[in-house]
Order: sequence, then C-alpha cells, then structure tokens
Amino acid sequence: MQYLDGILYSILYLAASFILFYIGKVAYQLFHPKIKVAEELVEKDNFAFSVAYVGYFIGLVIALGAAVYGESNGWQIDLMDMGVYGLLTIILMNVSLIINDKIVLSKFSVKKEILEDRNVGTGVLEGANAIATGLIVLGAIHGEGHGFGGPLVTGVLYWALGQFLLFVTAKVYDAITPYDVHAEIEKDNVAVGIAMGGAVIAIANLIRFALMHDFESWIITVEDVAIDVAIGLAFLPLARLLTDKILLPGRKLTDEIVNQEKPNNGAALIEAFAYIGGSVLITWAL
Repeated sequence: MQYLDGILYSILYLAASFILFYIGKVAYQLFHPKIKVAEELVEKDNFAFSVAYVGYFIGLVIALGAAVYGESNGWQIDLMDMGVYGLLTIILMNVSLIINDKIVLSKFSVKKEILEDRNVGTGVLEGANAIATGLIVLGAIHGEGHGFGGPLVTGVLYWALGQFLLFVTAKVYDAITPYDVHAEIEKDNVAVGIAMGGAVIAIANLIRFALMHDFESWIITVEDVAIDVAIGLAFLPLARLLTDKILLPGRKLTDEIVNQEKPNNGAALIEAFAYIGGSVLITWAL
C-alpha cells in the first residue's frame, strides 16, 4: 500500500511539474511579446532561437527541482511549495534573460542577433545563461533556513547575488581571452559562444553549490559564495591552458576558435567541457 501511495504521489508531483512547465512557456511569451515562438521554430527554422529557447526550458527544469527536491512534508504542503516556488522560479528565469540582454551582452542587440541574423553563437550564450540561472535558483531555494523576510526574500536575494556574479564572470572571461568576446559573437562566431557559455555554466554550478548549504547568516553565505566563485574564476585561465596543452595537443586554442576562416566549434566544445568538468570536480573536492 505504501509503495502504491508513493507511485500516486510521484504521478501527482509530475503532473504539477508539467503544469508549471506550461506556465513557464506562457510566461516566456508574456515577457517577450515581440517574439513569435511558433513562427521562429516552425516556419523560419531558426536554429539560433531554438538553442536559446531549449536552454530556457533546461534551466527551468533544473530550477523547478528546488520545489520537488528533498523530504516530503505531505502532498498538500509539497504542492503548495511547488506552486509558490515554481512561480517564483519562472519569474526569476525570465527576468534573468532580460538582464542578460541588457547588461551582460549590452554591446549589441541580442534579439536582433538571434531573430534577424540567426546568430547561433548568441543563441548558445543565451541558452547557457538560462541554464546558469536555473542552477543558481536551484541553490537559492533549496537550502533550509532563511534570513530576514522569509525564504522567498532570501531566495530572491540569493538570485540577485548570483546574477551579479554571472556578470563578473562574463567580464573576467572577456579579460582572460586574447580576443574581444562580444565582437567575435557579433560576427556569428559560434565557437566563442560555446566556450563562453561553458564558463558561465561552470561558475553558476559553483554558486549553486555554495547556496545549497542551509542558511546560517548572510556573512557565512557570502563568504562561502565568494570562496567558491574565486576558486572558479581562478580556475578559468588554468582550464584554458590545460585545454591547450592536454586536450588539444599541438594546437593553439585561440587559433582554432578565432584565427582561422571557419572557427572550430569542436575545440570550443572541449574548452566548455574543461570549464564545466572542472567545476564539478571542484564541488566534489570542497
């Protein structure tokens, strides 16, 4: 009987998750009223938009995990938590996309690059930002305990901290590369978008790890996040060097990504893997 109850509860939670997933789809259209989703996906076959759109839903799935992860408090309370935190997650995800467009990639119009130019590199980076935000929201909402204002306020403040650190990550990544990241992405360089997207997801994973600890105080939380992110940012140039020397022996990463007629997307994917794989190893080691 207990086993049957477990199956029924799982089906109930899954149904609630799909409802939130649908709400996330509607919210995306409300936050981006000028984007005709069906037209971009079906009629125009816009792959750049497809990549960004799928990234949004991957981030949403990751973030919604915060509402269903952990011990059950009874299906009524669980569903209530899923509704509240799920709606908060959807709002934060969409606001993050706006921040990415207006601040992180402020040197050009993201919508123009994706919708008009069908710039896959921009689409990859937009999708990566959504996945990164999903990881941050997961960490922000998951931990038990909260500061002033209750868990919702704490979750929003955690998210805001994470968004600021993603902005810092973009600046640091631009600084450690021997080329102008924004200029290359605007030139439809997919490889640069892939590599930078990997760096953004890697740092977001470290932020998630730091935020998932139970809340004790803001000082302890900020210290944990600062230490983990500092380790991650210091690791970025090291990962790039290791990619050059170990994963791509006999080749220069910069030459493969920007200094040839057709940028090497495979080399960029290896660089992105080095960042993300390194962040996973760091969380295991800490």
